[in-house]
Amino acid sequence: MSMTGTMDCAALTLCGADLLADPSGALLWLAEGTLAVADLHLEKGSAFAARGRMLPPYDTRATLDRLAELIARERPARVLCLGDSFHDRRAAERMAPSDVERLRGLTGAVADWVWITGNHDPEPPQGLGGRVAAELSIGPLTFRHEAQPGAVGELSGHLHPAAALALAGRRVRERCFATDGAKLILPAFGSFTGGLNVLESAFDGLLARQFEVLMTVRGRVYRFPCARLSPDRAR
Repeated sequence: MSMTGTMDCAALTLCGADLLADPSGALLWLAEGTLAVADLHLEKGSAFAARGRMLPPYDTRATLDRLAELIARERPARVLCLGDSFHDRRAAERMAPSDVERLRGLTGAVADWVWITGNHDPEPPQGLGGRVAAELSIGPLTFRHEAQPGAVGELSGHLHPAAALALAGRRVRERCFATDGAKLILPAFGSFTGGLNVLESAFDGLLARQFEVLMTVRGRVYRFPCARLSPDRAR
């Protein structure tokens, strides 16, 4: 059974490759049977707890539940995790045994599972299945963790893009995909990851001036030009 996407996805083309931005924050490349997600940050909650900042300890479970649902729906031949899949080098040690087994079940159910290395997980833990790569090129596209200025056909994560704008008379701020037609930056998939406004300086030089966002709002994906966007309000 091949991947299909849903009617709530948004279509885009990057270097001739037809892609779908899924409301979950995942990217689907149907022709290659590929599903890509960025920045799972598994065990972020337990990392914060160790520093005295208490968060509900269920972020890994919630993230894996969403990922499992997506994989069950699409049945991809390949899953690409674009770095920072684990919040730190000891994240796997803190995972509940049930979450470890859940993750092993997911990686074992996919023919090719690739952990792209990130700044939080330069050496993804072993024993969870899948293979590790610094980056991966498939046809005209290259998948890596951090976007590089001037790169073409690049898909990355790292920055956790989010967008804000006035919509139906109210201000909306949600995670988004950001693209200028040459590259695409994926939103963070993890439950505790949040987002950085795409108008922040961290995005300078990575996208052309006339970029657009594919914004996830209430289970659907909407396309907006950067001219519609607004910066975050000063605190």
